[in-house]
Amino acid sequence: MTVAVGPPVSAAAVRPTWAAMQGRKDKGSGGMGNVLRVLRNDRGFLKERLRPLSNALGNLLWLRNLENPRAQDVRRPPAEWPKISHPPGLSGLDLMMADFEALKVYANHLQDTCKVLFVPLPEIYDPEKVELYFSCRPHILAFRITEVFLSFVSATIKLQASKISNLNKHRANLNDGFDGSQYHIGQIVKESLLNLGPTFVKVGQSLSTRPDIIGSDISKALSELHDKVPPFPRTVAMKIIEDELGSPVERIFSYISEEPVAAASFGQVYRGCTLDGSVVAVKVQRPNLLHAVARDIYILRLGLALLRKIAKRKSDLCLYADELGKGLVGELDYTREAANATEFMEVHSQYSFMLVPKVFMKLTSKRVLTMEWLNGKNPNELLVQSKELVQENGQYLETQALDTKVQLLDLVNKGVDATLIQLLDTGLLHADPHPGNLCYTPDGHIGFLDFGLLCRMEKKHQLAMLASIVHISNGDWNALVYDLMEMDIVRPETNLRRVTMDLEEALGEVVFVNGIPDIKFSRVLGKIWSVALKYQFRMPPYFTLVLRSLASFEGLAVAADRNFKTFQAAYNYVARKLLYDNSAATRKVLYSVVFNKRRELQWQRILLFLRLGNVRSFSHGQSVREDVFETANLILRLLSSKDGAVFRRILMIADSTSLARAFISKDTIFFRKNLSVALADVFFQWMLKTIRGSEALGQYDQHTIEASKQKETKLGLSTVLSVPLLQAVVVDRRLKVIYYKKLNDVRRDPILMLKVCWSFSTIFTTAAALGLNTQLTGSNSSRKQKSFIRLCLICLISLRKATTNEDLNLMAEGPDLLHKA
Repeated sequence: MTVAVGPPVSAAAVRPTWAAMQGRKDKGSGGMGNVLRVLRNDRGFLKERLRPLSNALGNLLWLRNLENPRAQDVRRPPAEWPKISHPPGLSGLDLMMADFEALKVYANHLQDTCKVLFVPLPEIYDPEKVELYFSCRPHILAFRITEVFLSFVSATIKLQASKISNLNKHRANLNDGFDGSQYHIGQIVKESLLNLGPTFVKVGQSLSTRPDIIGSDISKALSELHDKVPPFPRTVAMKIIEDELGSPVERIFSYISEEPVAAASFGQVYRGCTLDGSVVAVKVQRPNLLHAVARDIYILRLGLALLRKIAKRKSDLCLYADELGKGLVGELDYTREAANATEFMEVHSQYSFMLVPKVFMKLTSKRVLTMEWLNGKNPNELLVQSKELVQENGQYLETQALDTKVQLLDLVNKGVDATLIQLLDTGLLHADPHPGNLCYTPDGHIGFLDFGLLCRMEKKHQLAMLASIVHISNGDWNALVYDLMEMDIVRPETNLRRVTMDLEEALGEVVFVNGIPDIKFSRVLGKIWSVALKYQFRMPPYFTLVLRSLASFEGLAVAADRNFKTFQAAYNYVARKLLYDNSAATRKVLYSVVFNKRRELQWQRILLFLRLGNVRSFSHGQSVREDVFETANLILRLLSSKDGAVFRRILMIADSTSLARAFISKDTIFFRKNLSVALADVFFQWMLKTIRGSEALGQYDQHTIEASKQKETKLGLSTVLSVPLLQAVVVDRRLKVIYYKKLNDVRRDPILMLKVCWSFSTIFTTAAALGLNTQLTGSNSSRKQKSFIRLCLICLISLRKATTNEDLNLMAEGPDLLHKA
């Protein structure tokens, strides 16, 4: 639900009110619209007048008048009446006294049974207490089940009638690129969910975040459930504020909007201003929510228990209903939500792009929450604007639509990073990130709202999640099964080999596009779910919240970009974490990916990690893009930096012979090219100092540098490898230990040692030739110096002619250089 979203203007300008939206619909309907408006006003008037009577009948039906808040907890009375038997031979007075004792026992049993009626519904969800409460009110359950059944029957009839009467109209809409029939279905479903109450509205909110599953038109209709639910009267809201905060509204707020700026399933939000001038969002809870939510959760619990018996499942399906009940009932206590918001803000304070509104604790109670007002737009607004403005004419509107699209994609990218930070780093996850609970601020921050539902991850489960992303991306289904065991999903007695075979058959091999795994989260989840049903996996409570959070955000991302892939976006973050996190548990995950069973380095995978790890967050919380560095430069920088501890460990424990073979292979030719360019720069500076003196190091002409860069660009070589980086790698003592160890290991294989030496000689020869070429193109060298350089260059190129075709690729400009010489 949107707690504080919008520009700092009047409430009516921030978001259309429910009355305004209905008014626009009526105006577009002509005379019939006037009739509908009169009927709606009459219905509202009667509803307001009959509200006291309706509340009285509701209390009578729910037996709330009998409830005593001070009543202590009681045990469930026996289901059967007590059985009393008299000893044989009783007569007269003895028989009468025995009958009196029997009546006393029956009276005590009836009294114990009636005590249950005095116990109110608990404010903290407890399955046993909720079951005890509704066991005495079976008529409430019967009425609700009948209401739900009739509502769905009514929706089905409306859908069938709509298909028959509007078939031609829908076909015309389809020709315009808009499926009106699907949107109409969404409207009917939305109205049915609204009539069924807040619990079903929550379900509709979750469905609206998955346009890839239910369709974009239905999703568009259901998205109104996030913040455009019909509000309850303002007089009721102001009465709740006064009762909860203990003072008249005028003594608490200097201003509060006439209409709510947003209304959702559990409450509605007013824009206000405190007495000290702070602009705030005041969230007021709907009346009588606890009973409605607990009733629906209990009915769901009964349905899952029945399903368990029919399907003969070992796992207790009621746990899902209990976890959902804990979350939804917990959302009804706004003091708990305020504490969650404060905790979420403190835990994620180092991440500057994540914004959490401040809570005004003195103006917060169980049913009223006051938070800082955030200026911004929610994702749905950005999505609608990016699509609507494109349809208009004019260059300005096209530019504005493009800017809106950029903002939307920036929101998605930052949202992915924020979700992964919560899931894998902090362990405190916002479990309900639907579009109504997010906003994009003018300064590019992503704001999180509505903290009624948080998920706290254990470290063990975080590491298993991290490993599962890596193993899914690499198609390692055997390792994925063990990850699911660590998540407490797979039972210990499960046949792991059969589960692995079924996953391999269902998911197949992973397809890589440009070296990056191309995987769709919903497809993988669906396949795993089918295997989970077959082998009766467990579903831990935390995992349902994680799936809900990830599914909601993927739905938002897919709406913004149809080509969005969750695993592809997550893989960048996972690669950075594995490369820079030097903890033992994280290293274990990385080693399982980059090494095989013989400790041989799988060079393709480590290169993928290095390419994807070119973005990282520094300690001050700013995210710095380092796209200017090539992979080779990143390797050199990691080798000599503090952040390279993980990479140095990989080199230290890797099999030396496999490492040497990887170094001389075709896959690493790009690294040898860049190394040659860096050494050429070193050689050139040494030659410049020797020929022209040390003062010339900082004075050689710019033309020489530019010509050198153009040549290296033609060669396909990178010029970003700096001399200080290379010198740091050469003189680093930690790396010298690795060099000597690997050299001693490789010496055991003479042929491999010769190949490594030959590769290094090729690199040095190429570097010398490039350095001489740079010096030759300079304009300040004497004729004698140039003649000497030409002679050296001819010798080097002649020597290079004996090399292999692969190494000649490093000297593609060799003939041109020889012609110059």
